[in-house]
Amino acid sequence: MTRIVACIDGSIYSDSVTDHAGWAGKQLSASIELLQVLGRREPSSSDLSGNIAADAQQQLLQELARLDAERAKLIQKRGRLLLDASKTRLAAAGTADVTAHLRHGDLLEALSDREASTDLFVLGKRGEAADFAQAHLGSNLERVVRSVHRPILVAARAFKPIGKALIAFDGGSSVLKAIDQLSRSPLLSGVTLHLVHVGNDHPGMRRQMEGAVAQLEGGGQSAKLRFIDGTADKAIAGVVEADGMNLLVMGAYGHSRIRNMIIGSTTTEMIRSCKVPVLLYR
Repeated sequence: MTRIVACIDGSIYSDSVTDHAGWAGKQLSASIELLQVLGRREPSSSDLSGNIAADAQQQLLQELARLDAERAKLIQKRGRLLLDASKTRLAAAGTADVTAHLRHGDLLEALSDREASTDLFVLGKRGEAADFAQAHLGSNLERVVRSVHRPILVAARAFKPIGKALIAFDGGSSVLKAIDQLSRSPLLSGVTLHLVHVGNDHPGMRRQMEGAVAQLEGGGQSAKLRFIDGTADKAIAGVVEADGMNLLVMGAYGHSRIRNMIIGSTTTEMIRSCKVPVLLYR
């Protein structure tokens, strides 16, 4: 059976991640696992020596240990409450096949453990600690996208019905993988697809795009193609906003981290600048 893993963490994206997972679950007739990963915590203090007497040091260490234990219990309780709230939200929307798991450790490790049995991951653009930095993506997102080879749906701030999707087409292997999988999947059933290439309308690219449109239509999808001018991130974001697209589909991180450090990452810029959910393929 098709399986979706939705990652929540108590951030402002948690409800949206839940709603996007619910939408995808209905499209795919999939089960949903709600997952919250509690990060590893550092000790409260590493050096309490100084001029403090030995017996006073021991008392402080015992008190810190007690406070750490209480804090850990509160964090776990909060995590379970958040998972229960998301599960209730899905049930109210008509999704019944839902499980919820709380795990300690690293998010990427948790997703890697689940990758073989998962068809789609759903994450928010930013986590709980990044809400203050709206111009930046969450620290975990790029790590996950670069490492996981399953499709990833990056949720926007709020869920809106998805009727039109833009596929950023560059002829690369990642977007061709997206075309192939979408042509055989009900994920975007009923959604009008717009294949958009940023660049000149030359015969070779047009043939590729026409082939992609034919493949999607052969799978029962409705698809159109279009060429636009400009730089990729700004041009695509402009079409998404001007034409009322509800979803952006694209290949992810086609170059190395070092190259991206020098000239920037189109994937990161697109996720950051577009105010709609982004479906990524690698």
